[in-house]
Amino acid sequence: MPKAKIASLTKERAERQRITSLTAYDFPTAKILDESGVDIILVGDSMGNVVLGYKDTLPVTVADIVHHTKAVRAGVANALLVADVPLTAFKNGHDEALKNVRLIIEAGADAVKIEGVEHKKVIKQLVDGGISVMGHIGYTPQTSDKIGGATIKGKTYESCAVLMEQAAQLEGAGVFAIVVELVDREASSMITASLRIPTIGIGSGPFCDGQVLVLHDMIGMYQGKTPKYVKKYCDVSALIRNAVLEYCEDVRGNVYPS
Repeated sequence: MPKAKIASLTKERAERQRITSLTAYDFPTAKILDESGVDIILVGDSMGNVVLGYKDTLPVTVADIVHHTKAVRAGVANALLVADVPLTAFKNGHDEALKNVRLIIEAGADAVKIEGVEHKKVIKQLVDGGISVMGHIGYTPQTSDKIGGATIKGKTYESCAVLMEQAAQLEGAGVFAIVVELVDREASSMITASLRIPTIGIGSGPFCDGQVLVLHDMIGMYQGKTPKYVKKYCDVSALIRNAVLEYCEDVRGNVYPS
């Protein structure tokens, strides 16, 4: 089934249909996204920021990803379920990383997403072993301190060439798609045109084959600072706050229960 879903993404790219992707970290949210027709549901290590209260993604553990992947799996019947491999999965070396990825797959993920090209050997071994992998270039939050933070990449000819080479290496390693994050729109267009596999943009302009956003950002659920490229489609936090205020008033005023 995962292979068929991945093949459908390639078909969408060939037919110039845009691919949609959003994050989910729990069963009810995943069920809503799946029933709404989202192509890819990502159990992102962004859970560190928007669900677990961390300042960044770095403390997210394999156990965190496994736990949330199991919950999301219960709500997904149609979308391709991809789970991030957190930075902590690689801290004890190559063999341990492979074992950690298998734990994530066993939790219900159809595929995993691995940031950067530094784990290219792990990616190739996973793909050769039948595990589907999505790549990720540009701004990679797990190595933010090494790449100059959350700034637009690929603005110069040299940096664009580096990104194109990274994308080519990942495609050669066997990834089925690549997330392109915070990359100059013209560079992301060139990267997309150079590949046979789909690109999924985030903050990289309109020329990628699809787009991904953190759900909590686009529905106004996350109360922290959100990237300026995010379009907020609603303000869920205000709806919840107003409902809770009304509930508290009703209980304190002996209106509920009637």
